[in-house]
Amino acid sequence: MADPSTYRPAPGSIPTDPGVYRFSDAHGHVIYVGKAKNLRNRLNSYFADPANLHFRTQTMVRTAAKVEWTVVQTEVEALQLEYTWIKQYDPRFNIKYRDDKSYPWLCVTWTDEFPRVFVGRGAKHKGWRYYGPFGQAWAVRESVDSLLRVFPMRSCSNGVFRNAAASGRPCLLGYIGKCSAPCVGRISADDHRAVVEDFCAFWAGQTRGLERKLTRQMKQAAEQQHYEQAAVLRDALDALRQATEKNAIVLPDGTDADVIALAEDPLEVAVQIFHVRAGRVRGERGWVADRADDADTADMIESFLFSLYADDQGFQSSAGSSVPPEVLVPVAPASGDVLADILSSQRGSHVRIHVPMRGDKRVLLDTVSRNAADMLAVHKTKRASDLSTRGRALEELQQALGMDQAPLRIEGFDISHLQGTEVVGSMVVFEDGMPRKSEYRRFVIKSFEGSNDIAAMDEVLRRRFRRLLDDREQMAQDASDDGGAALIDPSTGAARSFSYAPSLVVVDGGLPQVNAAQEVLDDLDLADEVRLIGLAKRLEEVWIPGEEFPLILPRASEGLYLLQRVRDESHRFAITFHRSRRSKAMVESVLDDVPGLGEVRRKTLLRHFSSLKKLRAAGVDDISALPGFGPRTAQAVVDALAGGEVGVAINMSTGEVSEL
Repeated sequence: MADPSTYRPAPGSIPTDPGVYRFSDAHGHVIYVGKAKNLRNRLNSYFADPANLHFRTQTMVRTAAKVEWTVVQTEVEALQLEYTWIKQYDPRFNIKYRDDKSYPWLCVTWTDEFPRVFVGRGAKHKGWRYYGPFGQAWAVRESVDSLLRVFPMRSCSNGVFRNAAASGRPCLLGYIGKCSAPCVGRISADDHRAVVEDFCAFWAGQTRGLERKLTRQMKQAAEQQHYEQAAVLRDALDALRQATEKNAIVLPDGTDADVIALAEDPLEVAVQIFHVRAGRVRGERGWVADRADDADTADMIESFLFSLYADDQGFQSSAGSSVPPEVLVPVAPASGDVLADILSSQRGSHVRIHVPMRGDKRVLLDTVSRNAADMLAVHKTKRASDLSTRGRALEELQQALGMDQAPLRIEGFDISHLQGTEVVGSMVVFEDGMPRKSEYRRFVIKSFEGSNDIAAMDEVLRRRFRRLLDDREQMAQDASDDGGAALIDPSTGAARSFSYAPSLVVVDGGLPQVNAAQEVLDDLDLADEVRLIGLAKRLEEVWIPGEEFPLILPRASEGLYLLQRVRDESHRFAITFHRSRRSKAMVESVLDDVPGLGEVRRKTLLRHFSSLKKLRAAGVDDISALPGFGPRTAQAVVDALAGGEVGVAINMSTGEVSEL
């Protein structure tokens, strides 16, 4: 790798104007493109102390051999030039919001004499009307099939249309009422285009007007005693209402917006978008992209919006624009006003980019956020369940850590507490790269109170590995008595799960936590048998006991991905246990002053309701139905809960505030 100082521009040679810069490697390939309001300040940050740079940024500047820039007049020009260069050079250190799917769209061949409708992918034809893109092709085809009963327009190919016209007989759709059969002259070109216009109006969100139009035509046909035509219109109206109900109204009628949310982890980012047209969700899509640089959420929102609309990948309306008048995002983009001006010029009218804080729009944004989180979780699950991927991850860890064998059993440990109260620990087990939840264990820290994570981790590890040594001693005793090793505990009938030593132990933290944990293994004489590492959250550094510098695994390493899953699962398991302990402690404190409520009855309440929230929602009848409770005691519990204050807890890792 190159030394950044070898190609650093001379002091004072970088202008202070806005502009766009690009880093190139020794072969002349552009590897990163960025923009800045002040080129000198931004570029100098890359040549500062490498220790202060994000790992991916360090890798980029060490891979590069040259940096160039172009000065522009405004931020608008900088943003446009940045995207042009990204499309031109495809730099590998920029985030790429793409996947292996080509999203389908709905097309109406508007310029044909008899326009037809079909679902397709790929390039678009000038003059035709497009709606979408959509997430699922089958869902669009199903909707079109049901709407053809309401709007019997042509949906056949040109070849089928010519053959039917030559033979004088329509295709099957013409016989079953899903096509007005313009091929055999059942309907004129003008009347067929009127049907197509109604079809396009539906996809543009103008459903209320179509319902009123069909209702009016049905009543007129009934008044003129054309009952068969009125029945056809009635069935069409029912079909239209059913198709409309599939897209629930989430915002007031007439609202056109795109709702975008992100779910992030240190290596990947999931993006979910809902296309809302006329107050209804007309389409949704999602991407999972690799995080190739250290961009924050605002920068990622900006790059995603620009690439989405500049490539015309949005949901097009009947007006032909894929840019809606409103874009809802969780975080304002880095150049919000500039980006809004660019999108406004593209749309031809004002575009607002904003973060909703309350109301229906905030509720919808939260829904999109949950979808993004679920998509990222599903992506990780699919990746982890692949056998070859798991094998590659274990092999990478074996080579990176210099182990004699692959770590087939990995145990992860974490500590959770709230400002030193209700301190708990967790142990999760991964075998062959997959979680083995039957062997997860939880630890209540009782030896001290306070926020000393190192001391808590020391206690957890000592309890776990002392149990390992005790089980081995017992197994040796059983083997001498029975002539064989007993893996089943005769007192409980369960497997001695603690008798298996892990190949690798992962603790959450950096070098101090790792060195403290290593002392436990040294004291118990297990240092040669069990390998220990720590995984620091900020830069995903792998810390090894006794080493001054961390081990940096490649960003796309499956081994690093497996370590992340172990770390995150231990954190989740610890947080869940801590919350349950915290909730029970709150219940006990509230119930202390209830007359006639002893230890046994308190445990009964805790066992049955499990949380203060559930207990507050219970009535006198619910509590008096429990064994040992009468109406008077139940009423006393309800009165105590009604007079108690609502507790609030803060998740120290996420900052989330929740009711206890």
